[in-house]
Amino acid sequence: MQPGLVWGCARTASGTTTLIDDCDDREDASFRWLHLNLADDRTQRWLERSTSLPRPIHDLMLARETHQQVMVEDGIVGLVLQDFERDFDAAETSQIGALHIVITPGLMLTGRYHPIRSADIIRQRIAAGYDVCDGAAGLNLVVGTMVDGLGQHVHGLAHDIQTAEDEFLNERMSPATRDLIAVRRRGARLHRLVSGMRATLVRLEKDPDLPEVFAPVAERHVQRLHALDTDVASTQAQLRQLRDELDLQAAQKTNQNLYFLSVISALLLPATLVTGFFGMNTGGLPFAHTQAGTFVAALAAVTSSVATWLLLRRRP
Repeated sequence: MQPGLVWGCARTASGTTTLIDDCDDREDASFRWLHLNLADDRTQRWLERSTSLPRPIHDLMLARETHQQVMVEDGIVGLVLQDFERDFDAAETSQIGALHIVITPGLMLTGRYHPIRSADIIRQRIAAGYDVCDGAAGLNLVVGTMVDGLGQHVHGLAHDIQTAEDEFLNERMSPATRDLIAVRRRGARLHRLVSGMRATLVRLEKDPDLPEVFAPVAERHVQRLHALDTDVASTQAQLRQLRDELDLQAAQKTNQNLYFLSVISALLLPATLVTGFFGMNTGGLPFAHTQAGTFVAALAAVTSSVATWLLLRRRP
């Protein structure tokens, strides 16, 4: 396999899409798609040698920035979209990476500096027979795969929040604060991904230089992302409500404990005063020389506590 090429495909004259192992394979095909490793220095040299991209598009393809952006120059579309990275021992991580996309009339280039989860799924779909006939079909496959993955994350987030709500409403063990914080972080990360991708595709759709063939693709996925963004906002609202209810429950428990401690302190205070009085080491202390002195002092302490309790019960 040629250095820098992760995978590639080409549409043959028979109308089928086949995988290729070299950047220069099937140069006579009507459409080719090359997925490149941008961290390989040889990729940059190949781009300089074998493509004639406008300088802004070329710089966008090799940019290290991961924020989502779009550019249309001389009919060539350039995009940077965010997705979750993958690792050698994990199909997906919590780290967010960027997929760089360049679409020309006969060639589509995608690249990443770190492995991206959606790129493997795209390759599997192409190997399973997905027909990539042109750049619009390629863009539709890329964005559709990313949106599908984000939809799975949003549904998983909603399921976790509903499970936590059920535990709370059924008066079982309340969800741990650490788990809710992790869910909140996932929701914030998904909101940034979904809203950022949606805004990028809206800018692409409204770009006056955009070829007409890409407009339906952008419009279709903008609507899907809008629905996902609404779902994310709904789950975040559910999470805030659940946190408010948990905070209210914790505040009620704290108030109950404080009330119990206050009552105990009020009941013990008169008894403490009585025992303190009879414990003074001074002359002329009453009941000091009688056999019933201790009983009288204990009775006085208990009586003062009972009187305090009755007084508290009578107060509104």
